[in-house]
Amino acid sequence: MDSILLYTAMCAAAFLAGAINSIAGGGTLLTFPSLLAVLSPVMANGTSTMALLPGSLASAWAYRNDAAHPPKLLWWLFGPSLVGGMLGTVLVTRTDERYFAALVPWLILTASVLFLLQPLVAKMAKSQPLQAGVDHSTSHLAALAAAQFLVAIYGGYFGAGIGILMLSALAYMGLRDVHEMNALKAILATLINGVAAVWFTVEGKVEWRYALPMALSAIAGGYIGARLSLKFSSSSVRKIVIVVGLSISAYYLYRQYAK
Repeated sequence: MDSILLYTAMCAAAFLAGAINSIAGGGTLLTFPSLLAVLSPVMANGTSTMALLPGSLASAWAYRNDAAHPPKLLWWLFGPSLVGGMLGTVLVTRTDERYFAALVPWLILTASVLFLLQPLVAKMAKSQPLQAGVDHSTSHLAALAAAQFLVAIYGGYFGAGIGILMLSALAYMGLRDVHEMNALKAILATLINGVAAVWFTVEGKVEWRYALPMALSAIAGGYIGARLSLKFSSSSVRKIVIVVGLSISAYYLYRQYAK
């Protein structure tokens, strides 16, 4: 039987992840490595996704009105998010787990670098203001849908950092309204994580004895993090996440290649 100390550590990681997600994002970089200590890589991935899904749903609900302005854009990105997320999750659950295990240090490193680049993405999004809901041509929308499909595959496969990838794509394609972009990001990320969570469940890749208490802890952390967000700058929290992520990736790279 798992010890109370183990459950406490898992719930603490989820609580901090929920709080960090509400302020700056990057909570997966806490929950996934903590679960790796007791689960296989794919099981840790599925359990982490399920544990953080309620917070993602709450964020999407909070942004529901901001995403109502460009319904055409949302519908263009809905399908690629759904199909790409499913494809990424099928890849991680149906291929040899050794491949995913070998990629774990690089996935964590990639996510850490994405969070490092987040301020640059935000700066790009705020430059050259355009009106919200700008009308895009069909070719414009198709290119954005293709980019979203690739982001969704990564999101279904691992997930950390997909919000930053989506913001980058939206900014590059000409969207400038930050509230609109955050709304689209929140809703589409929830869709990707939701379909991934369903497939992880179907494949038996969720350890529920960890996922449920961690989900409750993440919800509590998200609520408290939102209340305390004015006292902690997102840049400070982001730096902590980046340091944690780089340290964890360095540890796993050393363990993998120092044999």
